[in-house]
Amino acid sequence: MADEKRLSSDSPKGEVQHGEVKPADTHAVAERGHAATDDHGNAIIQFDPKAEAKLRRKIDLCIVPTVSLLYLFCFIDRANIGNARIAGLEKDLGLKGYDYNALLSIFYISYILFEIPSNIACKWIGPGWFIPAISLGFGAISVITAFVDNFAQAAGVRFLLGAFEAGVLPGVAYYLSRWYRRSELTFRLGLYIVMAPMAGAFGGLLASAILTLDHFGSLHGWRMIFAIEGIITIGLAVISFFTLTDRPETARWLTQEEKDLAVARVKSERVATTEVLDRMDIKKLLQGMLSPVTLSTAFLFLLNNITVQGLAFFAPTIVRTIYPDKTTVMQQLYTVPPYVVGGFFTLLLPLISWKLDRRQIFLILTTPLIIAGYSIFLGTTNSTARYAATFLLSSSLFAVGPLANSQVSANVVSDTARSSAIGLTVMMGNVGGLVSTWSYVPHDAPDYHIGNGLNLACCTAVLIVATATYFWMKRDNERREARNPEEELAGMTQQEVQDLDWRHPAFRWKP
Repeated sequence: MADEKRLSSDSPKGEVQHGEVKPADTHAVAERGHAATDDHGNAIIQFDPKAEAKLRRKIDLCIVPTVSLLYLFCFIDRANIGNARIAGLEKDLGLKGYDYNALLSIFYISYILFEIPSNIACKWIGPGWFIPAISLGFGAISVITAFVDNFAQAAGVRFLLGAFEAGVLPGVAYYLSRWYRRSELTFRLGLYIVMAPMAGAFGGLLASAILTLDHFGSLHGWRMIFAIEGIITIGLAVISFFTLTDRPETARWLTQEEKDLAVARVKSERVATTEVLDRMDIKKLLQGMLSPVTLSTAFLFLLNNITVQGLAFFAPTIVRTIYPDKTTVMQQLYTVPPYVVGGFFTLLLPLISWKLDRRQIFLILTTPLIIAGYSIFLGTTNSTARYAATFLLSSSLFAVGPLANSQVSANVVSDTARSSAIGLTVMMGNVGGLVSTWSYVPHDAPDYHIGNGLNLACCTAVLIVATATYFWMKRDNERREARNPEEELAGMTQQEVQDLDWRHPAFRWKP
């Protein structure tokens, strides 16, 4: 699998070993205290591609299906209020004016507040326990939503739903970064984030099927949607307690050789790293959040999420304005096809990104179709053209999620910095979600010029920010080439070198 020579241990303990580093075997590299790169950030070990492919398949089968299903129902339990709205929720709860928008905003207030603390807790507690626990929580809250009778009660449960769901998207992204190389991570994030457009499609189908029932226990109409979907979520959460494991070293379904390979190949891409799971401290948390690429990508994700969440919450309403004479069930079904198209591209773009090990250029390429879609919404009231525009939007909107989260993951070094970088990115994304709750307001109906204009401006800004960041990364990498790692690291301990993270002279931004 690799050259069977061991890492040299001649250097004094606690100091950096400079110069040529001997090739190492997988077990030696996987052990705590050994780096997998030289001073210039080059990997000192090579892996058998067949062994890597076998390991990837095993991880894919044992982890990705569980987190994907949890995120599917996370998104359904969040967005099913849109389906409930056109099934009579507003009338039954006595909502008037901007009450519906306020309900959506309350969810995002708690979602934003708990985003970074949730990801820090995920690292501290361990994702194998934390992710199932919060999934159980938001499933229970969904069931409780079926019994609310007024705005105040609905507002309370939406706040709690946001608190529990806050840790899911960043938690799973951080969790998967423990298992996959940076090039592989984008596609694996796509495999679970694709559940967002699938939630739009499947959620519409499921809501339509549920609404054909006469009752579910004592519940009728839209209340059945929350109850049934919440019960399904609870069941999946209980199963996930038994199927998710914190990290490769604790996976009972991996052999010792596979555990070593899983750790060593991740470590080989992290300059100066001697341990994959480092101790958490404030300095590293701040480094993850203050990385220039993290800040740029987080802002970009904020802009993108205004359009993503707007489409999720208001797609049923948009369809109702396009096809006002259709039945409620048919209106629900019309929301499905655009999301199916979105799901396809949410997998296709990350797949290509994986093969090319590039992310920033794909963030740029997601924008043209979105710009075209919102231009159509603004430029015509023709129902056929506007419905076609929803396909253009969904084809690119959802792919930004895996691309953005894998990009910030690829551009920090330590596990702690990665947890805070992903947490900040998703938090900023959900600030965009909060903005989206007010992008389609009642007085702007039925054409929603304000909402569509805002979304057009946001996706245009994404194009500008992503392009500017791409050229900055290339220029800064050129400046870093002129630095001398041996001189800058002379006299520093191994811990001091590791603490440099993306400030390490051998670190290079990964566009």
